Amino acid sequence: MNHFTFTRPAAWMAALALAAPLSLLAQTFPSKNISLVVPNPPGGLVDTSARLVAEPLARVIGQAVVVDNKPGASGNLAYQTVARSAKDGYTLLVSYSGYHIANPILMDKLPWELKDLTPVGLITVATNVIAVHPSVPANNLKDFIAWVKANPGKVNYASQGNGSVSHIGTEIFKQQTGVDMTHVPYKGSGQAIADVLAGQVQVFITTPPSVMQHVQGGKLKALAVTGKTRHPQMPQVPTVAEAGLPSFSLESWVALYAPAGTPAPVLQKLSADVKRSMELPETKQRADQAGIEVRYLPPADMSRLLERETAEWAKAIQAAKVKLD
Repeated sequence: MNHFTFTRPAAWMAALALAAPLSLLAQTFPSKNISLVVPNPPGGLVDTSARLVAEPLARVIGQAVVVDNKPGASGNLAYQTVARSAKDGYTLLVSYSGYHIANPILMDKLPWELKDLTPVGLITVATNVIAVHPSVPANNLKDFIAWVKANPGKVNYASQGNGSVSHIGTEIFKQQTGVDMTHVPYKGSGQAIADVLAGQVQVFITTPPSVMQHVQGGKLKALAVTGKTRHPQMPQVPTVAEAGLPSFSLESWVALYAPAGTPAPVLQKLSADVKRSMELPETKQRADQAGIEVRYLPPADMSRLLERETAEWAKAIQAAKVKLD
């Protein structure tokens, strides 16, 4: 009896002793600059998203937020850097879905693992556009799917490379619609767009900035955008759901991650401060100008999103026998 009456208060005291410094930590965090490590060079979706959150977050937390571009090794340099950094909330990864999902599936001997990182929250998403050459005899998604089904194996689609979002996304599109298209991989968007414009390849599912001017100039046709809402700079283009394919969605996302083991109070404060930053009206205005959508998700929802999309991508990669170059 004495054993239990003695140890229970002792356990509570130990828990209180542990909780006190953690609570104090949350109150004093942050006390210095925060670094956002970006796996891409300046420009593009991931870097733009990092800069989009950095300025308002700095105002919210009262400390400088520094964007640190560390491109290289298909994003793995940045992921490794954050995975191995101090578990204190001062070094965060600006994670890109194309790297976070595909790299662990496609690459052996990664210098980081999924369990090395823990989510702070989703910050932005970018839709994609199903763009086709004007010679394609279809002006909407339903007619396009019917045309491809009538010409199995004769239609080519472009991607930015094996394992890219455009590659895996189009394979998911093929699986969901039952169409048969031939993959033509490129090294980046530039040459892919050039060949689609020339009619060498008929289809390219890619981000709006890559094709917007060509769609507006009549050099390409946009059949649908693959996100939940229409694109503000292409309001005439329907979503895939509006075009009759509600089951298909392809959004590139950017989220903030911290090293696993970062104290929970620090993660909670970071997540709340990021949410406040993303909800500021000027943040949305800047995002609209950049053609990306602000969409905050808390850590638990971010984990579920990653789990769901990882399963979907793994299925597509296995079915299409995707291999890296």
